[in-house]
Amino acid sequence: MSRKKRSVDIKVVESSPDSEVLAVATRRQFTAQYKLRILEEADACTERGQLGALLRREGLYSSHLSSWRQARKRGEQQGLSSKRGPTEQTVSAREHKRVVRENAQLKKQLATARLIVEAQKKLSEVLGIELPAMPEETE
Repeated sequence: MSRKKRSVDIKVVESSPDSEVLAVATRRQFTAQYKLRILEEADACTERGQLGALLRREGLYSSHLSSWRQARKRGEQQGLSSKRGPTEQTVSAREHKRVVRENAQLKKQLATARLIVEAQKKLSEVLGIELPAMPEETE
């Protein structure tokens, strides 16, 4: 049995890539124009392997393309440039809930105040103390 030795060519790279890892990772953000340009390039890919080469060149995943295509299909120009975080609708819904809670709390305080006033009126009648006349309340 004869064994063949394989020779391996080793290439020495003059400059090594920067391998420093950032302390805090940052989320990549893509502009709407960039997304549209990439979608146009992806749609123009007809030959086998072109789409994969585009994704590797740009450092993207196929999931990026699918979500951007869905947003484009829905006609969301804003969807392509959407920002993360609460929308105005959720902010206004939170404000509405806060106002409703505050209103319920104030109604409860008003009911308690009315009970106290009624008790004071009855007590003044029993003790024979005459209270000054108060104007009628409006609701």
